[in-house]
Amino acid sequence: MKLVRFGEKGKERPGIWMGDGRILDVRALAFHIEDYNEHFFAHDGMAQLRALMGDPGATYVPAGSVRLGAPVARPSKIICVGANYAAHAREFGHAIPQQPVLFSKATTAITGPFDPIVLPEGAQVVDAEAELAVVIGKRASMVREEDASAHVAGYTVLNDVTERVVQKSAGQWFRGKGFDTFCPMGPFLSTPDEVPGTAGLRVWQTLNGQAMQEALAGDMMFGIPFLIAHISRGMTLLPGDVIATGTPPGIGSARNPPVVLKQGDVVEIGVDGLGAQRCEVL
Repeated sequence: MKLVRFGEKGKERPGIWMGDGRILDVRALAFHIEDYNEHFFAHDGMAQLRALMGDPGATYVPAGSVRLGAPVARPSKIICVGANYAAHAREFGHAIPQQPVLFSKATTAITGPFDPIVLPEGAQVVDAEAELAVVIGKRASMVREEDASAHVAGYTVLNDVTERVVQKSAGQWFRGKGFDTFCPMGPFLSTPDEVPGTAGLRVWQTLNGQAMQEALAGDMMFGIPFLIAHISRGMTLLPGDVIATGTPPGIGSARNPPVVLKQGDVVEIGVDGLGAQRCEVL
């Protein structure tokens, strides 16, 4: 299944992307499914959705007539992995990490996959970062790597937008990565049965039609099972939490000359098989 949330910002409804131009309106059929949030994932929400798929009373909306929000409602955490592609670490002059470099993004930065990215006042050097993200499906604490896949609800696309000057000057990354609209997510949350393996997924970015980033998820130094196991040692992952697995090389600010986001730009990022985003920069 491909899960989506559709409607006005702040008033999104849970839906299922049918792939034929329609979205199944989940709440019209099952009002108790309020949203794709921690409660949904923790209480067999996926199984309930599968039962709805064949219901003759299902209500559909035209996919092209509605705004898509992020496919997951406010998660308790967005955990990001820095320098998880060796070539990306090298382009910034970083040492190759021996263990995952973790940081977080503010949940208030989350926006939809086709919403604008709004540059904050005084922004100087802003990058887009294409990433494969994994969403946790059930509580994960002290998980073994071989059991990690059982804790995955699905996969989505995430743009880790970053203001580099703020990131580097503050001595920590949180503010430079946490501005409002700096976390476009979606369009879909694809369930694991639709993603037989992540290693061959191509992660990419274009800026105004120019290719910027491209790599296979299999190029990551720390794979998804390892990340879930590593993070869950002492830090409980809750249903609906998001792990952004890192970005490939090709970042604009690392180029010579630099290519940074400016008003009027159009950023497209995607992961083959998981959909693509298109965001105008304002």
